Amino acid sequence: MDDLLQEFIAETRETLEALSGEIVAWESDPSDRNRLDAIFRFVHTVKGSCGFLDLPRLARLSHAAEDVLAAVRDGSRSPDTKLVNAVLAIVDRIGEIVEAIDAGAALDDSGEDLLIAALDEGSENLVVAVAPLAVRAQSRSVRLNVDLLDRMMSGMSDMVLARNELARRLRDDGADPAVEAALERLSLTVAEMRDTVTRTRMQKIDALFSALPRMVRDTAAELGKAVTLNIEGSDVELDREMIEMMRDPLVHMVRNSIDHGIESVVERIKAGKRENGRLTVSARQSGNQIIIEICDDGRGINVDRLIEKVAAGGRPMRDLLALSDKAKLQLVFEPGVSTKEEVTSISGRGVGMDVVRANIEQIGGRIEIDNAPGRGLRIAIHVPLTLSIMATIGVGVGDQRFAISRQVIEEIVTVRGDAIRIDMLGDTPAATVRERRMPLIDLGNILALRDGAHDHPAMLVIVGVPGGSYALAVDSVLDHEELVIKPATPAVMATGIYAGQTLPDSGLPMLLLDCAGIAAVSGLEFKRDVSADDLVEDVAADGVSALLFDDLDGVRRLVPLSVIDRVEPVQADAIRFAAGRLRLSVEGRIIPLAAMAGIADGQDVHVLRLRDGATEIGYAISAALDIVTLPDAMVSAREAGPVAGVIAIDGDQIELLDVHWLFATHGDGQRPEIPPVCLIAGSESAWMTTFLKPALEGAGYRVATKLKKGESAAVVLTMDEESVAATHAAPVVRLRHDRSQAANDGSIYRYDRPGLLAALAERAGGFK
Repeated sequence: MDDLLQEFIAETRETLEALSGEIVAWESDPSDRNRLDAIFRFVHTVKGSCGFLDLPRLARLSHAAEDVLAAVRDGSRSPDTKLVNAVLAIVDRIGEIVEAIDAGAALDDSGEDLLIAALDEGSENLVVAVAPLAVRAQSRSVRLNVDLLDRMMSGMSDMVLARNELARRLRDDGADPAVEAALERLSLTVAEMRDTVTRTRMQKIDALFSALPRMVRDTAAELGKAVTLNIEGSDVELDREMIEMMRDPLVHMVRNSIDHGIESVVERIKAGKRENGRLTVSARQSGNQIIIEICDDGRGINVDRLIEKVAAGGRPMRDLLALSDKAKLQLVFEPGVSTKEEVTSISGRGVGMDVVRANIEQIGGRIEIDNAPGRGLRIAIHVPLTLSIMATIGVGVGDQRFAISRQVIEEIVTVRGDAIRIDMLGDTPAATVRERRMPLIDLGNILALRDGAHDHPAMLVIVGVPGGSYALAVDSVLDHEELVIKPATPAVMATGIYAGQTLPDSGLPMLLLDCAGIAAVSGLEFKRDVSADDLVEDVAADGVSALLFDDLDGVRRLVPLSVIDRVEPVQADAIRFAAGRLRLSVEGRIIPLAAMAGIADGQDVHVLRLRDGATEIGYAISAALDIVTLPDAMVSAREAGPVAGVIAIDGDQIELLDVHWLFATHGDGQRPEIPPVCLIAGSESAWMTTFLKPALEGAGYRVATKLKKGESAAVVLTMDEESVAATHAAPVVRLRHDRSQAANDGSIYRYDRPGLLAALAERAGGFK
């Protein structure tokens, strides 16, 4: 509110100074209509602002003056000298009150009733002169022309580019340390000036959102609807000129959401919704763009009706029906199209949305629409920050170079070693970085810079976007650099992949990537956080993701995605039936393998590697197909087994694997990732290694005759006649040769396998 009040005071001062000559001229010629209109607009603006800022004295004065001036404009009153004097006195009084507000000083309201009474026709009241405020509050703010700010920003941009070029030349040619120190001081000064100049054009977007609560209230009341408005991101800053250019499009789309989207109270109750419609207007910054979203929980867009309206305008119905779902939604921007059946004072005339899109594209922005029929509509407006200087990282794909804002980059990794790997879940690539799995997008494929899939990307840029993160595969990563970012042409910005253009010190133009837009174009959807009020309604809609696959027996099945560590092809010679079960050799280890059908000799299969956190098993399949969301309803299997039940997916009956049964049946006896060490000590360690090591390893221990550096034993195993060195602090299990010998000393007969394993488990702390 303080920012809005200061803006009001500055604008009122500026207008009064500009009108001073007009007021004097109108006094000499009251019939001058142009000067009368200028004074009328001033008092009308003051009256409108006072209602929002809660300034009742100014509102009362300006309202009285507006009524009289309106009567003069429509010819019902003659602007005689007394009326002109009374109006001028009120204008002067408005200026005095504004100065008092800015100075924080009290100003007596005596005489204001006489000023208003003097406006009445035939009034004999004399205008009472009110002493002006002696001291005007010193202001440290200056209102500048936007063109001048543009020139300042352009000069600052050229300075940054020159600094970058100078730094590059010094790096390439070498420089005296004194010159490098001078360049460092210059860089700090340029950075400080850059931030200062950039902030001169920035304003909180609250200036755009502040009028929405009253407008939503009035529009909803006019339509007989109940709407709750939620505003988020009011502190986001946007270019002042951009805020003004966004005002009309935002108002139009908010009114459309109330009129077209949100249903009446009766309709909402019938649909099982809360009585009050929910409308959310939010803003957030993503790289060099501001994203403004208008979301409602109304009826959404009736695409069929929209197609009918467009077809009625002359477009062939066959062509319209052949469009993609996204292209059908874009028909709402066709000129003359409205899904409203009746014309109201708010909408229904088929004008507006085409103009809204044209205005936004004119400033380098774009509009996205997400439609959920019966549940609501989301409109996202992407607009650039106009002219900005930001820290970026350059990336390369082939011989092309692009920039990414450092703000969205979480980390950059090279694809090598076991900590980073690329897998395929069905036909969807995924990257695992230190056990953190995320979607993978190949920048070369998105930009059509290479043919086919890129199996082994060189580097991954981990990008954070609203709702989640993903890995962006690139060929190389270049130096970081501060660049001047400008909007690209509307055709380039409309692709949704780019956030602007720049000219680095190399002199070669470069495009700035919009990482959130790349995710959207690639089909990635990150769910937004919901409020506590939404949890009851939305939790059932979230669902559980599962992998759909063709099994070896020809049946199509599902398995929850959360238990899958990876999906990979396996050669037939890695699978063996050994020790009573199928086993898979992988990465130097052996894990159990489950399969619904036999694997023929030489048959290569795909394996789902399933993990429960500690245990890993494999499940052989024919091919992975897709990732789907499981519905709530399931028909359970009659008996416990590998299949938990049957669910319906797109009209087909699909079996769901019982992962609990799979791990209970095939995962028993698996070692933990770090097995406890059983140290064999004494002179008969050779016998114990030969006879006992297989049984001990089968029970999950790692058997050793010598500890590695820094390693400790969980339990020590030795023969009864041997003594264990004092250096081993671990508990000891002693074996004896004679079965008949009494076990008063706690020793175990060396061929008593159950007794040995039980003693080891007890001494090792309960491991079994």
